[in-house]
Amino acid sequence: MPVSITEDIKTVSDLKRKTGEVFKQLHRTGRPIIVTVNGKPDVVLIDVESFERKLKTLNLRALMAEAERDVKKGHTRPARDFLRELKRSATIQG
Repeated sequence: MPVSITEDIKTVSDLKRKTGEVFKQLHRTGRPIIVTVNGKPDVVLIDVESFERKLKTLNLRALMAEAERDVKKGHTRPARDFLRELKRSATIQG
């Protein structure tokens, strides 16, 4: 969700005086809050669910980048070979 310049930018003084209100807004809108110090952006507040989604996205991007590097380097093998090995390793011994 895009940041609203008129609603989502707060001073550190606003955050101190109106912490509860700022948190309610954050949870209600789902948008991040940008906190300024001396007129300059300093920190961004986001709710936990948004943070977890962003973290999962970043982790997936890192995995995809690693996979793309492997493909470019030719570190691949036929899918049939991989699936055969996966099937063997998934067999429960007992």
